[in-house]
Amino acid sequence: MNEKFDAVVVGGGPAGATAALLMARAGLSVVLLERGEFPGAKNLFGGVLYRKQIEQYVPDFWKERNAPVERQIVEQRLWMMGKESLVSFSHRNEAYKEPPNCFTGLRVKFDQWYANKAVEAGAIPVFETVALEVIKEGDRVVGVRTDRDDGDLYADVVVIADGVNSLLGKQMGIHREWRPDEVSLAVKEVIQLPKEKIEDRFNVEGDEGVTIEFMGETSLGMAGMGFLYTNQDTLSLGIGVMVNHLRDKRIKPYELLNSLKQHPMIRKLIQGGETKEYSGHLIPEGGFDSIPPLSGNGWVVCGDAAQLVNFVHREGTNLAMASGQFAAEAIIEAKLKGDTSAAALKLYDEKVQGSFIHKDLKKYRGMHAMLKEINPELLFSKLPHAANEAAYQFFLVDGVPKAEKQKTAVRLIKEAAGGSMNLLKLGYKGWRSMNG
Repeated sequence: MNEKFDAVVVGGGPAGATAALLMARAGLSVVLLERGEFPGAKNLFGGVLYRKQIEQYVPDFWKERNAPVERQIVEQRLWMMGKESLVSFSHRNEAYKEPPNCFTGLRVKFDQWYANKAVEAGAIPVFETVALEVIKEGDRVVGVRTDRDDGDLYADVVVIADGVNSLLGKQMGIHREWRPDEVSLAVKEVIQLPKEKIEDRFNVEGDEGVTIEFMGETSLGMAGMGFLYTNQDTLSLGIGVMVNHLRDKRIKPYELLNSLKQHPMIRKLIQGGETKEYSGHLIPEGGFDSIPPLSGNGWVVCGDAAQLVNFVHREGTNLAMASGQFAAEAIIEAKLKGDTSAAALKLYDEKVQGSFIHKDLKKYRGMHAMLKEINPELLFSKLPHAANEAAYQFFLVDGVPKAEKQKTAVRLIKEAAGGSMNLLKLGYKGWRSMNG
């Protein structure tokens, strides 16, 4: 296939499919290249899909007969885990029903559905094909070389959206190999459970759903977050921790997940379920300071391949889609002008920099520095343990005056932090890290 196209999109995930969809709708000739048997075959995510982002490209998508959504989220819970306890904050609201705020979903279903929208719009699907390297003429990218015989694909622009381990990104020198403190390893199980049990255990009805995100002693002293999401007749349970911490503690990912499943607050929710799927995946968590150059002569990079993930809010899919949109818009305009040089494609960088992607990642750039400075056991073991013990003592009715219980709660937190001054310093660092 030596025909030249307007664009070749490498990667059929949310970023690549969005770019392909919008360019195809604009009349550009587009190839959508995917290494898996189908888009989503090799992908993993916790399972939350945000309505506002997706409906920009597919209006009222959740109303389609084959819409790839599981449950409409009406309640979100945040848990701070002790060894056999939790301190919880949650919000439930009927207003999340109309319009929907977000849904749970399964990537294997969503990616196929969404990539098919691009194909319906005119993008040419080329699946089970690996992009080995870019083809260059001088310093300009003019296509990609694949693992197929006579599989060179030529294009005015190559959209690099091949995920966190981006082969093309490394081959081009757009970014180096990510450091272990810039990526986390997420492990996940999909656990089958009867629909009525899910509704009973999570106090929902019909298509209502709940998300639970948690941190604390479930990550065994490592920096990490866990999640438990309700699907129609399955639960998505997983946890992600920084790769450098897994390496230092010599803990295997499946051991971490097995330990999580034994926590009494988790065990009771998944009891009687059958594991239908197990998967692991690297998640880019380097944040603002790890974002590589986003464009150049004949190329742009989007989504996970560009480290566009907000690890504080556990957002990735919506950032990927937005970056795919901005890439498509910049390429469409460049094609109209007949100029796909680095100068013309700089419009993509400008769009990202003017968007919520750049603003949110910049806001939390200090979080990464803080996590490197502070012993993870303080934030993910000692303080959660102290908070749970303080809550236990405070609510225990044992004849001890409430004033003394309040003093005990404060003392437990101070001791966990290493004293009042350390607690103040930690609070200040946290405030600074959350405010750019």
